[in-house]
Amino acid sequence: MSQDDAPDIAVLRQKIHGLSAEEYAETLGERLPEKDIALARTPAEERELLKRVPVATGFSIEEDALEAAENLELFACVFAGTGHLPLEALDDRGVAVTNASGVHGPNIAEQVLGGILSFSRRFHVGWRQKQRNEWRSYPTYELQGSTVTVLGLGAIGQAVVDRLEPFGVDTIGVRYSPEKGGPTDEVVGFEDESGFHDALARSDYVVVACPLTDTTRGILDADAFKTMDPETVLINVGRGPVVDTDALLDALRGNAVRGAALDVTDPEPLPDDHELWGFDNVLITPHNAGHTPEYWERMTDIIEENLERLESGEEELRNQV
Repeated sequence: MSQDDAPDIAVLRQKIHGLSAEEYAETLGERLPEKDIALARTPAEERELLKRVPVATGFSIEEDALEAAENLELFACVFAGTGHLPLEALDDRGVAVTNASGVHGPNIAEQVLGGILSFSRRFHVGWRQKQRNEWRSYPTYELQGSTVTVLGLGAIGQAVVDRLEPFGVDTIGVRYSPEKGGPTDEVVGFEDESGFHDALARSDYVVVACPLTDTTRGILDADAFKTMDPETVLINVGRGPVVDTDALLDALRGNAVRGAALDVTDPEPLPDDHELWGFDNVLITPHNAGHTPEYWERMTDIIEENLERLESGEEELRNQV
């Protein structure tokens, strides 16, 4: 087959949140009918397609496959994080890389709101009583007037703050560059120990929506839990190791926090005999906040926009790494 017959976009093998690459290819085909979309189902098909296509998309790309990828201009990663990619090799070959930042915003923000409202209205208590056929009133809280601190003001953190706005809460954002401000009522820096602990001390809810870095690893440690009010609830949709699990367990055992909603844990997957499973005030979901039926549609939005930019000669791409 000649190079002129090469597909426009190669969809590489991957499964994201249980969604198949085949569904992704179908979505691209429906949204971009003028483009020839090819789906690679085997390693051999991936290597062959990468020799010919200008655009490839998937979770990962092997460094040795790049040696023959003479026509590749763009690799659109379907994951927000790109630390697993051979970025230096891609850069050396002049291949632009984009990520899936923003794709998760609405669904993960809804997961956060669900966790907060569950603890505010104590749905977990009602659910347990329902399982016992027990009709008995129990005290609840109001979200209105609460203070919510959000660690990380990227696409997910901003989506969380946007959805909190109608609830009449005060918000504090924690980010690397507090001088940039943000959508929250206040902004402090990760490395501002005094400001960070002041925010924790005033928080009814602490939301982890930041990536795992040297700075954020274990930032919610024993000292942080000591600062939090006993009525504080932790919501983690970021990365498990941002929270020191032993410190969280100590806080839960000692009633030093009101509870936690964890979509990510350390370790992960959480072993079936782990102590966290046994707490009535800990909600656990299996790293499921990222799942959404709109995933491929939102990824296609990014690719469609970037194809238009490439065709018009623009150098800056949306979500470029």
